[in-house]
Amino acid sequence: MRMTRLFRRTRIAARQLRRHAFARDTRATVLIEMAFCIPLLVLLGLGGLEMANLTLANTRISQIGLSVADNASRIAVGSSLSLPRVREVDINEVFTGAEQQAGRLNLRERGRIILSSLERNTSDDGQWIHWQRCFGELDVESSYGDEGDGITGDDFPGMGPEGAEVTAPPGSAVMFVEIVYDYEPLVYGNWLGQRTIRSTAAFNIREGRDTSQLYPVAGVTPSTCT
Repeated sequence: MRMTRLFRRTRIAARQLRRHAFARDTRATVLIEMAFCIPLLVLLGLGGLEMANLTLANTRISQIGLSVADNASRIAVGSSLSLPRVREVDINEVFTGAEQQAGRLNLRERGRIILSSLERNTSDDGQWIHWQRCFGELDVESSYGDEGDGITGDDFPGMGPEGAEVTAPPGSAVMFVEIVYDYEPLVYGNWLGQRTIRSTAAFNIREGRDTSQLYPVAGVTPSTCT
């Protein structure tokens, strides 16, 4: 009888001891929770990094477009005795500046800049893409028109999204820029997929200029779009 009581008391004491020990030792529980949470935190962190990089790429592409349009609108080569001219070498220098600004974006291989001179035609005072020059190896065309569109008539509405087209004022020209860039994801390539960034910008020319043509320069290859 005494042995039975002693055995029962021993079991009760052992059970209380185990409960007390497990109540105090929560290290194993924390480790299990961390094992479940860490992969999720890593995924969220990488996702935030990816979205931040994509946002930065969009911002930089937009800024490059504005710079190209602005710089092209300021070209004025010549003397005070005649209207300034725009030369092929000047356009090439604008593109070189854009490539330097892009830096590691690798705009030459992954992007395309399309610079158009939007003017008014001489026959019907309609909108007209007088000339167009391009930079970059990405095989895309302008979304808003090609060189020569609108040379006659007044049916060509201008350049830009439908209903919000940019138009050139009489006796002037608008430097209209389109940039298309293939964004390469950092870590979520399979999930995010290839993303194409598009941006547009436009500036009126800053002063009167000779808009009759883009003047050639010996030894300079025009940056045509073909």
